[in-house]
Amino acid sequence: MTSLKVVLVTGGNNGIGYETVKALLQSDKAYHVLLGSRSLEKAKLAIETLYKECPESTNTVEAVQVDLTSDQSIEKAFEQVKASPGHIDTLINNAGAAFDPEFVAGRISLRDCFTKAYDVNVAGTQVMTWTFMPLLLKSADPRLIFVAGLSQITLASEAYFPTPPQPAGWPKKVDFETIAYRCSKTALNMMMLDWNHKLKEDGVKVWGVGPGFLATGLGNIREKVKEMGGGHPSIGGKLLKSVVEGERDTDVGKIVNKNGITPF
Repeated sequence: MTSLKVVLVTGGNNGIGYETVKALLQSDKAYHVLLGSRSLEKAKLAIETLYKECPESTNTVEAVQVDLTSDQSIEKAFEQVKASPGHIDTLINNAGAAFDPEFVAGRISLRDCFTKAYDVNVAGTQVMTWTFMPLLLKSADPRLIFVAGLSQITLASEAYFPTPPQPAGWPKKVDFETIAYRCSKTALNMMMLDWNHKLKEDGVKVWGVGPGFLATGLGNIREKVKEMGGGHPSIGGKLLKSVVEGERDTDVGKIVNKNGITPF
């Protein structure tokens, strides 16, 4: 176990997280992957499927139950990892949530749409990172990754994809709403910059990773995203693997994508 790189992926049971775990399993480098999931049952099912899809892999996966909205759950996950394997080499903050479709459907209030997104994507990710930092700092090559969403203000100011232009009048009718999710992910970019600043002397490499517009199942609108041209989540998984394996070490402190650097 000590010769393996230990990578913790939150939200690893589906979407980009699942594809990241899969990419690491298929790597010729040695990994023990901690697959974080709110549901232990879903984590175990994902691991079973991963081993079927990667029958020749010698790398290993372990389930870690963790709910980013619960400090108690995060602490329990920390104690599990602290006991074994005792450290992590990379923390991939992939878990995220979007509640905009729920608001559009009238199932939650606008306030809850925003506060729930920030609770998971910002507060939960911060608590997760803060709690696990002692284990990350035990690594000889610590890496900290935040998965960015449609969060880049510069790009949005130039072309406001995916929301189409709106006619005059109120209320606006937006079938594919994303604003609460996007605001929370923009806040996550600031968090990434803050951790990058604070951890420089500790030798921790920190990135934001922008996987692009992918059909991940976020917000339970996978088919809608596919119709709009969303790519397969494996694109994000392969990109995250490349960051873990050192291919983007010259881009520390930035938001990286498959083609280069994404402006903030």
